[in-house]
Amino acid sequence: MEPTRTHSHGGSLFQELAPAPDPPVYATTVAYNEDPSPDKLHLGIGVYRTEEGKCHTLNVVKRVERMLANDLSADKEYLPITGMPEFNKLSAELIFGSGSPAIKESRVATVQCVSGCGSLRLGAELLAKHYNQHVVYLPEPTYGNHPNLLSAAGLTLKTYRYYDPKTHGLDFQGFMEDLGSALTGAIVLFHASGHNPTGVDPTCEQWEQIRRSVRLRSLLPFFDCAYQGLVSGHLDADAQSIRMFVCDGGECLVAQSYSKNLGLYGERIGSLSIVCKTADVARRVESQLRLIIRPFYSNPPIHGAAIVTAILKDRGLYKEWTAELKAMSDRLVGVRRQLFDALCSRGTQGDWSHITKQVGMYTFTGLNEDQIDFLTKEHHIYMSYDGRINIGGLSSKAVPYLADAIHDAVSRFP
Repeated sequence: MEPTRTHSHGGSLFQELAPAPDPPVYATTVAYNEDPSPDKLHLGIGVYRTEEGKCHTLNVVKRVERMLANDLSADKEYLPITGMPEFNKLSAELIFGSGSPAIKESRVATVQCVSGCGSLRLGAELLAKHYNQHVVYLPEPTYGNHPNLLSAAGLTLKTYRYYDPKTHGLDFQGFMEDLGSALTGAIVLFHASGHNPTGVDPTCEQWEQIRRSVRLRSLLPFFDCAYQGLVSGHLDADAQSIRMFVCDGGECLVAQSYSKNLGLYGERIGSLSIVCKTADVARRVESQLRLIIRPFYSNPPIHGAAIVTAILKDRGLYKEWTAELKAMSDRLVGVRRQLFDALCSRGTQGDWSHITKQVGMYTFTGLNEDQIDFLTKEHHIYMSYDGRINIGGLSSKAVPYLADAIHDAVSRFP
């Protein structure tokens, strides 16, 4: 009997697929890698680098990995669906504070996830399946993968005003107006600290006004916390916006990542915490998260969770981590100041004070597309199309070269 033919002439079942473009940040990386220039700079992808341009591995992480390698009792057994229990407990305490009433009252459901992106997607899946409102408001602009992660789960995207290009700061009036007119019960995504891509954060006083508006409109806050400790140099300070929303007794979601603050990019380690009204609701939420995770990736990887857990539970290792984290944060502040001073000393047209006012990994330069294109073609400097540069990827010794190039671009394309 002739076998059933599914296609003819040896053609692929997928031959009608159109080739998809690379995401912009990865396309920039490909172009950078192919550029033979010895002076090239890659300021696009958000990775904290050393003065030599290498991905920075924290000393405390190296120490813990040696400890783990020598632990003869360790094995590679599957983790539970929700991940390593001790990791989940310690992660919740790190973000909410060890004395958080929500934790003490068992109102927090925390699960280990595949870094920040996996945490966001898992939260979005839960909301799409079980929350009564499927509209989510994102800041304009926001992290480039946010729309992908949330819309892929079936949520409908809207935006709220956030960045003011005229001041290079926060459009707080527009922000509050948009929150005030948001659909009742809608989800609102917030960057906890170190807003990506702008480096512009609300003040504590502004966060309090935001919190009141959110609760008044019965909106559901969903925090993306990717830079805890790396923005101010202090873990508690960078979690303050989240804790304000938890202290009022309301509900919220928090996606947490250890990629940046522990340099564990490739380990893909993060968590999703959902603060609920009661312990009973938290148990129900966790049970539903297990049902989503099981057909998704079944259970998370062990190595990154083991590193984080070892550091968070040991006072000496934790102290070593916070000292390294403060040094990294201080370096970001220092490089910002150097770039600002270099542009001022060259008399570069414009007000560049926003470079030192913005915080965290990124600076939203205000450079336009012509200037960015010129920087790439003539000076081999690669950055996001929106003018965002990764301060964490800029070495002190490269600041003069970047300042010369920006001065050249601004002079030619005012």
